[in-house]
Amino acid sequence: MAALPDLITVEQFRELPDDGEHCYELHHGEVVAMTRPKPGHWLIQRRVMRLLEPKVSTFGVVWVELPFRTVGQFDLRVADIGVVAHARWNAIDPEFDLEGAPDLVIEVISASNRRRDLRETVSLCLATGAIECWLLDRKKKTVSVIRRDGTTTVYGPGDEIPLTAFGSDSLAVSAIFE
Repeated sequence: MAALPDLITVEQFRELPDDGEHCYELHHGEVVAMTRPKPGHWLIQRRVMRLLEPKVSTFGVVWVELPFRTVGQFDLRVADIGVVAHARWNAIDPEFDLEGAPDLVIEVISASNRRRDLRETVSLCLATGAIECWLLDRKKKTVSVIRRDGTTTVYGPGDEIPLTAFGSDSLAVSAIFE
């Protein structure tokens, strides 16, 4: 039988040197290299953040590249865009991380994303606090909204994504992909 890899904690992970080439996350105690986003990726992150901020301001805070812990000391992930309810946001220890997934997790799909990894991320987020997860597909100009109850809706150009779970009306898909 093969030996299992040594699991590391978030504290050990934070002590690792930065190689400058990759971003890293900690998934179930294992370090995972993530490719650095290209301009198209972070431009859409910024656009979505700016669109959501006024719409969800009574519900919570919108943040880009939001770190959060899902599995205690062995998991540290980063949401491309996250929305966190005010009460949870205000309770974050400045020396720690958000416990559980943001209430809304938005991932901008990149060429390096594998379907299996996206499914695992969505499942983990919905099981640890997320109300919804959105997958933004820049090529297709669609947003897949996966809800905690297991339903999925794909919104395209001309559609509006309901924001009722976050205290607002809706967000036009066309505004996301201008």
